[in-house]
Amino acid sequence: MEHGKNIIDIHCHTAGIGAGGSGCFVSPALQNSWKYRIYLKAFGVTEKELQKEGDSLILRRLSEKLAASQRVAAAVILAMDGVVNDAGELDTARTEIYIPNEFLAREVRRYPNLMFGASVNPYRRDAIQRLEKVADGGAVLVKWLPSIQHIDPADKRLVPFYLKLKELGLPLLTHTGEESSFTRTRDELGDPERLRLPLSLGVTVIAAHAASNGRNCGERNHDRFLRLSQEYPNLYADISALTQMNRLGHLLRLLNHKELHERLLYGTDMPLLKTGIVSPYAFLFRLPPAKLLAITGIENPWDRDVALKEALGVDDVIFTNVAALIRMPARIAKLISSKSNGGRQ
Repeated sequence: MEHGKNIIDIHCHTAGIGAGGSGCFVSPALQNSWKYRIYLKAFGVTEKELQKEGDSLILRRLSEKLAASQRVAAAVILAMDGVVNDAGELDTARTEIYIPNEFLAREVRRYPNLMFGASVNPYRRDAIQRLEKVADGGAVLVKWLPSIQHIDPADKRLVPFYLKLKELGLPLLTHTGEESSFTRTRDELGDPERLRLPLSLGVTVIAAHAASNGRNCGERNHDRFLRLSQEYPNLYADISALTQMNRLGHLLRLLNHKELHERLLYGTDMPLLKTGIVSPYAFLFRLPPAKLLAITGIENPWDRDVALKEALGVDDVIFTNVAALIRMPARIAKLISSKSNGGRQ
């Protein structure tokens, strides 16, 4: 069945070095890491190009590559707030990567296939006002990466923030499980059990990567996620990163839970999709060689990702769930309608 024309990628990253007045930055520790060059290459840019054309170049490249996809229509691009100090202000010394909402909200409006995923650290002095501002600015969700932002989702001081999220109808997409893309992390903050507080308040929570790695309190994080999902129907999960070599077996294990398919969401974790950590040949014992060869030969990274996940058993419902969960901007809805109809308006 052809179902790829209306797929939305709910988990797509961007980055920046501050070029063009973006306000973005990457910590010196991360810039000096071997990972930094890999990320630049995966985004399809060089540092020299960014310095010349500005950080918006990454968004342009993402949009162009996405426009060439035969399967995926649009993507949610994620901002990234930083660590906050005791005064409720950005702590640049402890922040690994920063992508301001103002920059991202402005830039994604230039492209018909990109959406604004905001990021607000709830410990900011003006966090509630920031939430209202990003909602007015077209945000379709709020993204956290607790282990590098030093956010404890179980902190009862966050109740007003959660209630405002619920009032605004913004889902919370938050990393669950271990985090290995940065130089330092507090992985205990990625424990899915810490999500009980927002879930109990009725917030729509999306567990990024379905807590597919790591352990807390002697249990696998994934098992802790599954228990929560049985208790809270407002708990969703995205399937981004689940074909990475450090997560082999997790996608198939998750797909065995048919009762969750209505709450699983398509995502890629771009740009990691374009690094050596993802290869169809990692599934050599799962898929026939001819199928692996065909998937590997697909040039577009989104199309290749969809084809691989499709071959591994991801069904139509999962590929199309995102559209029903977020409030899409009119331009995105029009684009998806056009793609679904083979380009006919």
